[in-house]
Amino acid sequence: MAQSAAPASVSSAAAPAVAPISLKAIAPWAVFFGVLMLVLLYFVGAEQGATSLLSGEDVHEWVHDGRHLLGFPCH
Repeated sequence: MAQSAAPASVSSAAAPAVAPISLKAIAPWAVFFGVLMLVLLYFVGAEQGATSLLSGEDVHEWVHDGRHLLGFPCH
């Protein structure tokens, strides 16, 4: 005979209610991650040549494979 690990019936009263998350709670995190993604996109896509904020080739070498993966030309 097979035995089930789950109870035979689950009442709706036993299930906890899920509280919705307000937009005011999400907005600061969305802005933070949006800015972080834009900074990352800059360093992967444009940090070389005339628009370079940092001198040297260090940033280029660190993100070189990411440039090719995302389709940015760098040679």
